[in-house]
Amino acid sequence: MTDDKDVLRDVWFGRIPTCFTLYQDEITEREAEPYYLLLPRISYLTLVTDKVKKHFQKVMRQEEVNEIWFEYEGTPLKWHYPIGLLFDLHASNTALPWSITVHFKNFPEKDLLHCHSKDVIEAHFMASIKEADALKHKSQVINEMQKKDHKQLWMGLQNDKFEQFWAINRKLMEYPTEDSGFRYIPFRIYQATTERPFIQKLFRPIASGGQMHTLGDLLKDVCPSAVDHEGGDLRFFTHCMDIAMCSHRIYHLDKR
Repeated sequence: MTDDKDVLRDVWFGRIPTCFTLYQDEITEREAEPYYLLLPRISYLTLVTDKVKKHFQKVMRQEEVNEIWFEYEGTPLKWHYPIGLLFDLHASNTALPWSITVHFKNFPEKDLLHCHSKDVIEAHFMASIKEADALKHKSQVINEMQKKDHKQLWMGLQNDKFEQFWAINRKLMEYPTEDSGFRYIPFRIYQATTERPFIQKLFRPIASGGQMHTLGDLLKDVCPSAVDHEGGDLRFFTHCMDIAMCSHRIYHLDKR
């Protein structure tokens, strides 16, 4: 983990310059100025946009303010997807700042989950952590942690505290040397243009012959047509980087 710390830090502090504008049909008492914010890629929209909400509520009639939601070029943005994932899915080819439209009415029930408090975000985040540890360690690490460790993990993310977060998260990224890696690699390949939101399956970091799998091996197993160049202009991104057929060991990439 120490060898990876600079990379982990760079990923953690990745930011997306963003311009929030109020939807034109929202009723306001005066003109709503845009609001600019550097969004952390690893966080969630509803976790880091309190200032955005307060900014636009100042110019609106209180009776017109309902649950806030966001959209980009007509696509509602799912709050339970990390911000960086949303950008890579929908706006990776756009000029910065990223232009997001803010709504307070007509919540798209069919497209978005409700998020009435940060407790909902925390529950979703911890469920993802527990799912990943079930694949990596049979849930042994997360179950051995105390409640205060879970809370520190969450507060580190919520308050954008790298050291606070990784003091706990490093335990979830470790494995016995004799095991040569995790049981399975927890991953999801999200898709922007299909009805199936993401692909997820069991995949071991070590092949049956003992050699270490690469990212290319994973993509070939999960998306063979794309890897065999039958997928047209299909591309893969992670943390805003367009991935080629990498030879890096998968469980090293997973540590990000």
